[in-house]
Amino acid sequence: MKELQVSHTTLHVLKGDITRCEVAAIVNAANESLLGGGGVDGAIHRAAGPELLAACRLLNGCRTGEAKLTPGFRLKAAHVIHTVGPIWRGGTQGEADLLASCYRKSLELADANGIRTLAFPAISTGIYGYPLSQATKIAVGTVKTYLENHPQTLITEIIFVCFDDATVRVYEQAFEDLERRTD
Repeated sequence: MKELQVSHTTLHVLKGDITRCEVAAIVNAANESLLGGGGVDGAIHRAAGPELLAACRLLNGCRTGEAKLTPGFRLKAAHVIHTVGPIWRGGTQGEADLLASCYRKSLELADANGIRTLAFPAISTGIYGYPLSQATKIAVGTVKTYLENHPQTLITEIIFVCFDDATVRVYEQAFEDLERRTD
């Protein structure tokens, strides 16, 4: 498992099922309704049980680039941070800023709630069509910058959970690129 150390936080890349991660919070790549969908969102809702849907109904949705918190219910994770990534429209509609905001707002919410360990999926790279390589650079770069700018963070571990080997390779390359720039 590839890892990167940023301040006192360890970043990992892992191929697996985010719903099975043993972390304090998993991040859900949700839609604006927060009422479930396909991909990671559907898998998280199925694994957490109907209580998650009931809790999400109370949140009145979520805007793109924002994040909201619920309990994890039947998940191993105590919490779910729901964030809405941008739909890829060619890269000229502020998609990069919105995607970076998803990671930043999720980390802020984790810090505000004393969450020390969390797992991120590859936000917006599924049905929303964000090019994987670009999305990964934004994800890893935004997380690294956040951690460097918040040395008081309680977050000790972040896992980037990848659905397949190809995604793992892209994240590992992003880690290597960051390591080269800091040497």
